[in-house]
Amino acid sequence: MKEKKTPEKRRKYDADFKQQVLQMVSNGRPVKEVAESLGIGENLIYRWRSRQEDKGAVGRENASATTDQQVLLRRIRELELERDILKKALAIFSRQT
Repeated sequence: MKEKKTPEKRRKYDADFKQQVLQMVSNGRPVKEVAESLGIGENLIYRWRSRQEDKGAVGRENASATTDQQVLLRRIRELELERDILKKALAIFSRQT
């Protein structure tokens, strides 16, 4: 009887790890050596390198864009609150005169 192999769960790697791996390769270490030492597939490294060349950085642009968006949304909420307060103050002061 054949034993069924249970498929391994897909591992997720953060942007810093990917950058470190790509840095090792760009410093001259062979992709095969880096992949074996870290226990990852060579194809994965090639894919990360391809994406980096396409986008400029692996995963970082999304993280920074999200952070920038959060900062801008927070600022919008603050300004809307300020505007509402000023509208109410204007209404109060215009009634008094």
